Amino acid sequence: MEQITKPSVGAPTAVTSVASYALQIPTIREFAPTDVGRWDRFVLSQPQGTFFHLTGWKRAIEKTFGYRPRYFYAENAGRITAVAPLFSVSNWVTGSCLLSVPFGVYGGICAQDQESDESLFDHLKKVARAEQVDYLELRNRKSSPYPECHFKTLYSTFTTELSPDPAANLKRLPRDTRYMIRKAEKAGLQTKRGFDQMNDFYALFAESMRRHGTPVFPRAFFENLVDEFRDRMELLMVYAGEKPVAGVVSFFHGDTILPYYAGAGPEAPGLAANNLMYWELMKSAAQSGIRWFDFGRSKKNTGSYAFKTQWNMTVETLDYQVLLVKRKTVPNFSPVNPKFELATRVWQRLPLRVTESLGPRVVRWFP
Repeated sequence: MEQITKPSVGAPTAVTSVASYALQIPTIREFAPTDVGRWDRFVLSQPQGTFFHLTGWKRAIEKTFGYRPRYFYAENAGRITAVAPLFSVSNWVTGSCLLSVPFGVYGGICAQDQESDESLFDHLKKVARAEQVDYLELRNRKSSPYPECHFKTLYSTFTTELSPDPAANLKRLPRDTRYMIRKAEKAGLQTKRGFDQMNDFYALFAESMRRHGTPVFPRAFFENLVDEFRDRMELLMVYAGEKPVAGVVSFFHGDTILPYYAGAGPEAPGLAANNLMYWELMKSAAQSGIRWFDFGRSKKNTGSYAFKTQWNMTVETLDYQVLLVKRKTVPNFSPVNPKFELATRVWQRLPLRVTESLGPRVVRWFP
């Protein structure tokens, strides 16, 4: 995996003046370019740190979508004790908000102790109210309740521990899932890794997003992610002969693999291509020493949720929390929200070329 570079010498800029370090009260500071190395080292050292807390996600999101980053951290005796990656987002759909983090399934505050967590949250609350945003959203994976916040429990995540023995992992899968994997193998489907397949992947990804009624990301987003995380991500494609039928971009963080962006052609279900694709990820990850397979988030009563329940994984409700400032109700901008049902149906009927053109502009409204 890629090594995090050491930071340049330089003092961070204080945002909140706090009393003596002798009292061990954290000081809250705003992220500066010289903090890159120590920020990332802190995230990698913490069990609750995620791929989306790393500064590479900040740069890829900022470069692709132009959102304004608002990154803060708690410091005690010269050491980072908590981080909070946020972006300022404002458009006619979401309103004005502070979000941690756009297009990430995890985010929120990553802290090594309760005092740092509370101090950093207090600062974020003050920032949100001073700037009179509509709301502050923290996409914590697991978290105790923050004062005055509302839980947003729309999503669940799926995880399983991997055995170094592929046979043990296969045996743990339900019978129907094993059958689908064998079906794909008997059909002669082949897998291949490498970012040189990005054109094939993006075509499948755009087709899948249109089929689900969801705007597609710009191609530049994947290019920016590869620039930032080349050694922490991979692209796996599935082919039927020479024809690409499915593909997935996965992220690596610590001892976890997270398959994150997937695309498939209309023939993929009949060929069981997705079953083979995720099994190949599990098998190769386990053999390389990866311990956990994180299937990411899904909302109940959706196709992706149903598919993930077929893999005998632990299901965990995500503890997203929202602080309402000007807004009166907890936001729900999910594509499966009934309010967006008509727009979803219309999008599914648009020509693929139209959705590929409009999608990168529209997707910015749903971070």
